[in-house]
Amino acid sequence: MNAQISRQWIVGTSLSGKTSHLLTRFQTWSQQVTLSHGSFIDLPSTDLSSTGRPSLNLGQSALYPRALVLSAIGDNRLVLTDRLTTLTQSKIPFRSTTPLGFFEEEVLLFWPLLVKNMGLTAQFPVRLRPENEQELATRFWRSQLDMATGETGIQASKLVRRLLDIYQLAAFSETRLEEIPAILKPGIGAESPELVLPTDLIGTMLLDWRSWCLERGFLNYGLLTELYAQHLLPDAHYQLQLPYRIQAVFADDVDEYPPVMRSVFQQVLTYETPVVCTFNPNGGIRLGLGADPVVMEEMAEDWDRINLSPLQDCCFTRAGDEILDLVTTPLFLPPPIPSCIQTIQTTTRAQLLRQTATIITGLIKSGEIRAQDIAIVAPGFDPISRYALTQMLTSQGIRVKNLNEQRPLTSVPLVRSLLTLLTLVYPNLGRLITRDGISEMLVVLNPKIDPVRSGLLTDHCFEPHPDRPRLLPSKVFERWDRLGYDGMTAYEDLIAWIAIQQEQLAARLLANPIVLLDRAIQKFFLGGVHLPFEQVASLRELLDTAQHYWEVETRIHKSDKIKDDSMAGAQSVRSFIQLLRSGAVTANPYPVQAIGSAQDAVTIASVFQYRLNRESHSCQFWFDAGGSRWLTGVDALFASPLFLSNWSGTQWETKDTLKMNEQRLIRIVRDLLERSSDRIILCHSDLATSGQEQLGPLLSIVTAAAVNDG
Repeated sequence: MNAQISRQWIVGTSLSGKTSHLLTRFQTWSQQVTLSHGSFIDLPSTDLSSTGRPSLNLGQSALYPRALVLSAIGDNRLVLTDRLTTLTQSKIPFRSTTPLGFFEEEVLLFWPLLVKNMGLTAQFPVRLRPENEQELATRFWRSQLDMATGETGIQASKLVRRLLDIYQLAAFSETRLEEIPAILKPGIGAESPELVLPTDLIGTMLLDWRSWCLERGFLNYGLLTELYAQHLLPDAHYQLQLPYRIQAVFADDVDEYPPVMRSVFQQVLTYETPVVCTFNPNGGIRLGLGADPVVMEEMAEDWDRINLSPLQDCCFTRAGDEILDLVTTPLFLPPPIPSCIQTIQTTTRAQLLRQTATIITGLIKSGEIRAQDIAIVAPGFDPISRYALTQMLTSQGIRVKNLNEQRPLTSVPLVRSLLTLLTLVYPNLGRLITRDGISEMLVVLNPKIDPVRSGLLTDHCFEPHPDRPRLLPSKVFERWDRLGYDGMTAYEDLIAWIAIQQEQLAARLLANPIVLLDRAIQKFFLGGVHLPFEQVASLRELLDTAQHYWEVETRIHKSDKIKDDSMAGAQSVRSFIQLLRSGAVTANPYPVQAIGSAQDAVTIASVFQYRLNRESHSCQFWFDAGGSRWLTGVDALFASPLFLSNWSGTQWETKDTLKMNEQRLIRIVRDLLERSSDRIILCHSDLATSGQEQLGPLLSIVTAAAVNDG
């Protein structure tokens, strides 16, 4: 069995069929296992307690997923899982996850072993969300941050994010925290203006942060990865379990995986476990976010290699050579290029937005192309451009799908209104309230109160106060008759409800703000049963965020023996509201894939998200094609080049960044060309939003395509 499928490395560009080949290998493997055993055997009970090793009794008759199927990100995992389930008719058990999901699942499953080996406190761990991690790290490093920001003026939030990014990159590259100062000193200097802290102090701060998290059972992505790679994977007891739990590995898009996954693959290969991987030499989309394609490719030097032919019917085969030549060697008077590359050129950005929407509308309404076959991509969409394009298209009856749009949760009026409601119930939060917020809350919570009446109520019945802001009875407004019976009744009902919640809070009958938020949703939105799906998704994200936030706060109060009084509770509510208003939490509606008629929609996406989600369309509009962000708009963590395997060990300079960006641009252009089967329309405005002339790296292509249009 293993001789037929042992170590296979499937190499191909975008849309060359790599995933289909992976599925075929999975099907072949499952047939071999079935022929060998007659059916999938049950995992035998494992009890090693007599040898002093941890007991992991999974049950004598439990059918355990023996194949590990890996995808780069969660959205890709869902698609791959659906395809595998359909292919096998749900008869073959498998475990589908991402590399980070795998680390988390393994650490949680074998947490007792880590507690024993590392002498940790025996408590169930809590995984920190990125926004919680940022806030807690800011609190923990407050003294060092105050010193650094006071002397240099750098933002504390930016400094904290960079420190946490360094931790994460170190974990992904299997670099010990103790080694970080030795990497930063030659890489960025002993005291970089971007870190403004001595490298030795950074190492100490990260070590202290790790100890603080472990003492309280907090896990973030960096710490999860570190625990797995440096403590769990090398453990002999854990290694003994692997051949029972993983019978084969099928990994898609390993060019997006962190280097630590190489150690996982090498470990399972010691048991002659079949491993099949797909690799895109022009991928590396997550390079700079922890991925290192060089490490993964070196692993497979002696594997069975399957090279797939590139897709023939795409813009790359028709115009790829000419386009890449112009990217690497821009010309002032470029030669003409194939007609599949076209342009839209205007003077200003506003004109470009209107003309782009007009052309797309014409293509769809003429029947020349379907909405679902059109994508608008750009290295980065500012909120105004995204909103304008969406509004222009939807006003013409054309659906729009904003791919993975990262909108702050507080951009949703329902969420803002509920946060304002919290400030009226809990004490000492009056400085977080604005009159506009009160007026909006009255309209959102009470459909019977229109904006005019909410403005009157705010002006005459809202009493600001730093500790106890109040909504006064409507009768204090001399012209209360102008409110109308329905509006006045709804307002008085809201005042009465707030008073009840305050009484229960004083009597300690209101356990936490999560209960209050749930009550408000049930009271004012009827549990959300009549709300649009996007609003329901936002409310769910609010409750999930609140639930996680107070789980973390409760753990901190318990570990640090903080008395849970009203002042501490109000401070937690204050921090929660400020966290949401900072935009750290985003509102991303689910499911990730459109359903039914919503599939027939124009896609708007950043280049990064478009490539990462493996999208493809017959017609692509490259928006802001003449902008500089095609070269400089890098999605990378701070100091990421220093943790790559091909780093020279010398100081990272501007020329190194430029070279890396140029290589990235070539991969982006090639990948986008391969993902378009019909045409690409370059959307260019002479002037940027700032009014400056645009001279980006793709301007030669725009000029060459303009010859075709002319």
